[in-house]
Amino acid sequence: MTVTTETKDAMASVRPIRVSIVSPTYNERGNVGELARRLDAVLGATGWEVIFVDDDSPDGTAALVHEMGRADPRVRCLHRVGRRGLSSAVVEGALAASGDLVVVIDADLQHDETIIPKMLVHFDDAAVDLVVGSRHVEGGGLGEWGAARVGISQFATVLAKFVLKADISDPMSGFFAFRRDLMVEALPNLSSIGFKILLDMITSVNRRLTVREVGYVFRNRIEGESKLDNKVIWDFLMLLADKSVGRYIPVRFLSFSAVGTVGLVVHFAVLTLMFKLMGLPFFWGQTAATFVAMTTNFLMNNELTYSDRKLRGRAMLKGWASFVAACSIGAVANVGVAEFLYAGDAEWALSALAGIVVGTVWNYVATAWFTWGRK
Repeated sequence: MTVTTETKDAMASVRPIRVSIVSPTYNERGNVGELARRLDAVLGATGWEVIFVDDDSPDGTAALVHEMGRADPRVRCLHRVGRRGLSSAVVEGALAASGDLVVVIDADLQHDETIIPKMLVHFDDAAVDLVVGSRHVEGGGLGEWGAARVGISQFATVLAKFVLKADISDPMSGFFAFRRDLMVEALPNLSSIGFKILLDMITSVNRRLTVREVGYVFRNRIEGESKLDNKVIWDFLMLLADKSVGRYIPVRFLSFSAVGTVGLVVHFAVLTLMFKLMGLPFFWGQTAATFVAMTTNFLMNNELTYSDRKLRGRAMLKGWASFVAACSIGAVANVGVAEFLYAGDAEWALSALAGIVVGTVWNYVATAWFTWGRK
C-alpha cells in the first residue's frame, strides 16, 4: 500500500474510527496490500480501520501486514498462533474492532469492496442490525461459477433458510456488515463451526433481526488458492445440525455418528468383496472388514469430527491404535447388550438397536478421552 504525503497529513488529523473492516487471512500475502489500497479508495473520507486476522500463514502474510501497519496505523494485524478457522477469526476481529460498525470481507478480492458505502448508508436507520452483500438480489451474481458449485450453493441456501430467524436471500454470504453490539449479543450462543459465521450469528440471537441486502457480483480469485474443500461442506452441515438440535445432542457426537454410518457402508462393502466375490472364509472377511471400517472411521473423524485436535505423524499412529482398542471394547459391549436383551425376549431389531446405541456412545466417549484428548 503506497502512503503519500497527503495520506500522512490526513492521518495526522486523526478521525474517530466509525467502521472496522475485518478480513480473515491464511496465505493471502499477495492480496492484503491491494485490498488495503482498495479500501482506502472507497472509504478514504470515512474514519476506518482494517483488521487482518491471520492464522499464522506460512507465506508471511502477518509480517507484511505488520509492515503495512507501520506506514498506516489504520492497518492492523491480529496474528493468531495455534488457532484456525474463519468463524473464530471474525469473532476475534470484531471484538478487537474500534468502530461501532463492522464489515466482514474476504482478503482474496472476490468480494466487491465498492459496495461498502452503500452497505453503510443503511445503518443511518437505527433499526437496521445487519446488511448483507448478496449474490441473489438485483445487481448481484455468482460470476463465473461452474454448474456444480452453483448447485451446491443453491442447495445449501435452501437448507440454511430452515434455521434462519431472518428473511435473507443469501445466508451463505461471507460479505456483510453489522453493528458491533450484535456480535456481543450473539457471542454466548455462537457455535463458531466452519466458515458460515453470518448464519451462526443470525441464529444465535433471541430476536428477529432487521436486515437489508445490497447486490454484488462475485469475482474470480487472482492470487492464492481457494480454501473451499469437502471439510467446509461438512462443517456447514454440522453448523445446521448444531443450530437445529445442538441443545439436545452435542454436534461432535452427531458428526461421530455420521462418520460411523459411513464406516458401516465400508464394512459391508469389504465383507461382500472378500466373502462373496473372492470366496474367502467369512471369518477373514469379517475381520478384514472390521479393521478397514475402523481405520476409515479413525481417518474421517481425525479430519472432520476432531479437526481442531487433528493428530499428525507419530501421534496419528498412536491415535489409530487407541481408537481401534476403544472401538473393539465398544463392539463387545454392542454384542453383549444386544444378546442380553434378545435372550430376555426383546424384539431382535430393538435388541440390535440398543446394542448399536451403547457401542456408539462408548466409542464416542472413550475415543474423545483416549484418542483425541478431552477438552
